[in-house]
Formats: sequence, structure tokens, C-alpha cells
Amino acid sequence: MSGSVWLPPGSRPDTLPGIPRQRTPSWAQPDPADELADRLEDFIAAAVHPDEIAALLESDGLSDDQIRERYGVKNSFALAETLYERVERRYPEPDGPVHDPWRIGLLGCLLRGVVFALPGLAYVLGAPLFTGPGDFGLPAGTVPLLAGALCGWTWNQGLAHRAYAWLGLGDRMGARRALLVGAPAGALLGSLVALAFAGGAAPAVVAFAAGQSCYLAAATVLLVMGRERLLLIALAPMAIGAVLSLVDPLPEAANLALLLGSLAAVAVLGLREVAPALKDEAGWTAGLVALLPFGGFGTTPAHRRPAGPRLTGSLPYALFGLGTGVLVLYAALGDALAGEEHSAVAAPAAVALTLSMGPAEWLLYRFRSDSLAGLRSSGTARDFRRTTASTVVRCLAAYLAALLALSLAVSALWPHSPVPGGVRLAGLLLLGVVLWTGLLLQSFGAVTGATAVCCAAALAQTLLLTTRTGDPHLAGAAVYGTAAIVQAALVCALLGRATAHR
Repeated sequence: MSGSVWLPPGSRPDTLPGIPRQRTPSWAQPDPADELADRLEDFIAAAVHPDEIAALLESDGLSDDQIRERYGVKNSFALAETLYERVERRYPEPDGPVHDPWRIGLLGCLLRGVVFALPGLAYVLGAPLFTGPGDFGLPAGTVPLLAGALCGWTWNQGLAHRAYAWLGLGDRMGARRALLVGAPAGALLGSLVALAFAGGAAPAVVAFAAGQSCYLAAATVLLVMGRERLLLIALAPMAIGAVLSLVDPLPEAANLALLLGSLAAVAVLGLREVAPALKDEAGWTAGLVALLPFGGFGTTPAHRRPAGPRLTGSLPYALFGLGTGVLVLYAALGDALAGEEHSAVAAPAAVALTLSMGPAEWLLYRFRSDSLAGLRSSGTARDFRRTTASTVVRCLAAYLAALLALSLAVSALWPHSPVPGGVRLAGLLLLGVVLWTGLLLQSFGAVTGATAVCCAAALAQTLLLTTRTGDPHLAGAAVYGTAAIVQAALVCALLGRATAHR
């Protein structure tokens, strides 16, 4: 065993005989699927579904026959599932700051809230015009004004949605055409409704209600087209005059001049905004068609006309305006309906709710922004639902805090107005929950549910008030609370799904 190695004759000492290499068994070779997973690891780790991997394999030219021969699986989808299981998920963060389409400045939203509330000062200047007998325990002229306002809110909510639908299709001229016909029609309808409810009111009250309807129509045009600053400038003289009249009453002629001046300015600005539609080929005819679910008449061939948004799609938005308008009016008229003479119309509540629409709009954008961030950071559906619920609670709490602060501030500044508390304050906050959750559902396209809840609440409160069932404040709080619970359930059911945030 310890002797020298035997060498054949003629062999060199440094040469060993060749040893035949044994063939490696197939079970000892590297798995081709593992090699492919290592090569495509970065792409596979970032994939959210095996179909992404299958698409890549097919784009590389791998046929099912080649896959069966090399990898021993049926087809590209089976190989993709194998690769997806073997590589751990790693989702890379995007380079640079993430684009957030829902970022919006707070100042612009607050400006819109102020613009919503400023027209209320017109009632201060117009108060000397409101003469005649009162109805239902309300001051003279209140009923025709409220009837015209409700009609205007309903019509202009639907019209605004119609115009926004055209803007969403990229047809700014179509939006102008819809506003060109819809705004005057709404002004005329609101004036006729106010006249129908005038009863024994003075002609000046009917004229004021007609001016109110004209303002609502023109302001809708400016707000839809994004001209809030122009609207604020047009209302500034009237607002300044109303504030001065609270300190020292102005002559009636000055009041009338301020009212007519601001109304004329708003009307001219609205007409200027829709003027390009007048220069169009079909003019008023095209405007009428823009209100309908068709394209346009004229020289454009039928097959080239863009399909217009459905007319029935604007109806829920109009009814939402009606339902929420009725609820807000009941909140404002709570003291009068309860037979309390010290504050016939609870103006501070209405003013606070109107001003709060600015923060409400900003918080809606904030919710969309935070929910988008939640989609990126959540790894499971349960995590996303938890994140969404937390975001809803934070935004709703912030809105209620803003509404509470505005209510207390307006009540403190309003002459002879008691500080709200108890049931009245609770009812106001519950109504705030109904309004904000309704707007949230509406922003996600779930307007049908929000409309049904708000209209049902308005109808229930109307029945309770007409039948004089219970205390109006308690009845209102009960109705608002029920509606708030139902809409909160709708929000949780809808917004907990990631697909709702597309």
C-alpha cells in the first residue's frame, strides 16, 4: 500500500493516468426555476400579482413548449406562480416626492366659505323692505324668501353638477352652454316660486326674492368656472355697507343702491363668463342641448358629436341640495318653531354652518390625500380599513371643532343672541356630521345613498314639526343623530374598500 505508483512504459513521472469523470445526476443540478428567479428577482419582488410575471415571460419570447421542457411546468402562468412564491415581496419606493393630486391650499377653501356666507348680509340691508303680515310665527316676508332660496339651492346644485360633468369631459364650452341656459331658467323658476308663496307679502319682498334668485344663478356660474375672487370683489361693497348699517342705519336709498349695485356686478360677471357660448354657431340652442343628455346640433355630424353626460345623473345632486337645504333651514328656524320670541330666526346657526363649508371642503381634500397615502403604506386590506377609519375620525373631528368654534364666535358677535348650548348645540353638531359625511359620500360618487338619507331626514323632521310631535329642538337632534349614524355606516362600508379610492 505504501509502494510507488506503477506507470506504463514511456510515461513521464509527472503524468498521472486520466481518471474518467462521473456524470452529475440530474437531481444534483441547479433548479432552472431558481436560476430564473435570481435573474428576475427585482422585477418579481415588486410584482403585485403573478400575471405581471407571466406577461414579462411571454414578452421575452418563452413559449409554453419551451417552459415545459426547461422548467417542467404547464405554461407561463404556472411558472409565474412558482416564481411569485419563491421571491419575497419588496415594493420599491418611488424616486422623489410622490405626486398628490389632492393637495390644495387652505386659504382658497376658506375664501369659498366666506363667499358662501357674505350674501347673508344682504338681508341686513333689505330688512326695511320686509313688511306685511308674518306667517307661521316668522317675520314678514320670510316664507317667499325661503321658498325661493330652496328652489334655487335645488336647481343650482343640479346645474352645477351638469356643468362640472361637461368640464370633466374637457368641454369647457359645453359647461358654458349649460350655464347659459340653466342659470336664467333657475332664476326665473325661483322667482315664480317666491311669487307663488308670497301670499300677502309686500311687492318689495317679492322683488327682493327675485333678486335673490338672480344672484344664486349668477353666483353658480362664477363658482363653477372658478371665479371666487371676482365674486368676492363684487360682493364687497354690499358687505361693507351692511356692516356699517349695523352700527348706524343707512338711508333706504343707500341700502337699495348697494343691493342693486352688487347684484348687477355679479350678473355682469356671470354673463361675461358665459359670453363665449353666445358667439357659438348654435348659441341658445346649443345651450339648451348642453342641458340634455346629447351632444350638439348644428353642422357637426352625428357620429362625431361627443356623448354628453346623462341628465338623470344630475338629479340626485339636485335632491341632495333640497334635502340639506331643508335641514339647514330647520336648524336656523328652530327657535321660531319652538315658539321662542327672543330669536325669531336663529341666524348664528345658519351663518356658522355656511362659513364651515370652507373648512369642510379643505378637509374633504385632506381625506382624499391621506387615504391615498394610506393606499401606499398599507400592506393588507385590514390595515387599509383601519387607516381609512382613523382618517375619517380625524377629519370629522376637525370639522366639528371648526363648526363649534364658528358657532360660539358668531353667537358672541350677534346682537341679543344667546350662547348655544345643550340640545341646540348638540343638534347643530349632529347636523354638521350629516352634512360633512354627505359631502364625503358625494365626493366619492355615492350621492344616491347620501341623498336618500338627507331627504328622508328632511321629510321626517317636516312631519314631526307639522304634527307638533315633541320639542322641535329634541326632534331635530333625534333626526340628525339618526341620519348621522346611517351615513357613518355608509361611509365605513364604502370607503373601507380600496377600489372606492380609484
